[in-house]
Amino acid sequence: MGRLVVISNRVAVPKARGAAGAQGGLAGALNSALKEYGGIWFGWSGQQSDDRTGNVKLQRNDGVTIATIDLSSRDVDEYYNGYANSTLWPLFHYRLDLTEYERETGKGYERVNERFAECVSPLIEEDDLVWVHDYHLLPLGDRLRARGLKNRIGFFLHIPWPPTRLFVSLPFHERLVRTMLEYDLIGFQTDEWRESFLHYCRKELGAKVDESSGSITLDGRTVIARAYPIGIDWEHFQAQGQTEEARKAEQRLVSSTRLRTAMIGVDRLDYSKGLPERIDGIGRFFDQHPKRVSDLVFIQIAPPSREDVETYQQMRTLLEQKTGQINGARSEVDLVPIRYVNRGYSHAELYGFFRASKIGLVTPLRDGMNLVAKEYVAAQDPEDPGALILSRFAGAARQLGTDVEGAVLVNPHSPDDLSHAIRIALDMPRAERKARYQAMIGTIRDDNVQAWTKHFCADLAAVRQQ
Repeated sequence: MGRLVVISNRVAVPKARGAAGAQGGLAGALNSALKEYGGIWFGWSGQQSDDRTGNVKLQRNDGVTIATIDLSSRDVDEYYNGYANSTLWPLFHYRLDLTEYERETGKGYERVNERFAECVSPLIEEDDLVWVHDYHLLPLGDRLRARGLKNRIGFFLHIPWPPTRLFVSLPFHERLVRTMLEYDLIGFQTDEWRESFLHYCRKELGAKVDESSGSITLDGRTVIARAYPIGIDWEHFQAQGQTEEARKAEQRLVSSTRLRTAMIGVDRLDYSKGLPERIDGIGRFFDQHPKRVSDLVFIQIAPPSREDVETYQQMRTLLEQKTGQINGARSEVDLVPIRYVNRGYSHAELYGFFRASKIGLVTPLRDGMNLVAKEYVAAQDPEDPGALILSRFAGAARQLGTDVEGAVLVNPHSPDDLSHAIRIALDMPRAERKARYQAMIGTIRDDNVQAWTKHFCADLAAVRQQ
């Protein structure tokens, strides 16, 4: 194959000392892919400019070409804050109550996708593989085809695909999905999300669908839909654990807990992560077991995200209120049951915090995958590992939990279920913790981000085009 051309909403633009401008699992995954295959990473710079000349900024880093464009303030309001994060994001996470349907933001979403196609098309060579990412760019394949590109073009959705009965609430839903069928290969995190997509195509579009192969045929064209569960960068994360920064973070948390068991949650400040529901569950645990306040301390690290969106501002206020109420009722002069931290930490520091915590609490209401769950397990001491409490509604639950081994699966909507899971994890014997750890660590180590990129790119290169 030729080069790999990755297109995503944001690009990890190199900064001082090699830091990246984009955060999270997607940035790490794409960096790994591009370093291996070489090529171009194209997307929004994160900067706002009303200059509509279409200038693409290029820079080289580690054999990879970084290509970025600026967006106007109107583009950011309509495409990013509007349609992507106020319409698609809540809808795809089953939150119809938070989904906004505005005609102008839909037009802005289409306009920016057209601009992406206009700016990236001249950079793509004939034998390049093109890999488009996530809900910001669902129709981009169609826009690239309209410009004459005949390359193999793949798409990967990092978030859930909602059930058909929810998705049809989206105005022009049929037109949007038809644009997606211009890709050659569409990837999902789990079979559940893939099956929801296939169901929509069969029921609403009348497409011919083969469940076993994932093929979707409509109007003489066939696209393949498959599941590719994303993993962590295992070797990089383990290397972070060997640093002085990680050791200091671990010791810092151990020394501050004063012999109490540390339970940790690390999540973006987002309503899909179930943070208010999580605090309710912890409050229920302390209500049911008041003497165990001296046994357990919960640390919630929640870096802010999308602060321009009002829903997120409201959730931050709610989370602070709930945390304050529990701490006000349960604290002593030398003891606070919940530590709420509204900032981010480096990967090395998180490794140390994870290793020092004997319970990992990962309870999203709905999540495409959730790499924090995998990182928590990867950071554990094999001889004395912590226990992972994991939402049944995270994509990672399909790999890491079975009710009897691996993670302790929980319904994040139920305070009683959360309270029960916390008690199980807090009292879990070492032998059981080791057995559950062994049931998870193999897939976390082997099904890593490098395997994910190789699998998807190999399938895209091999796909039979129409």
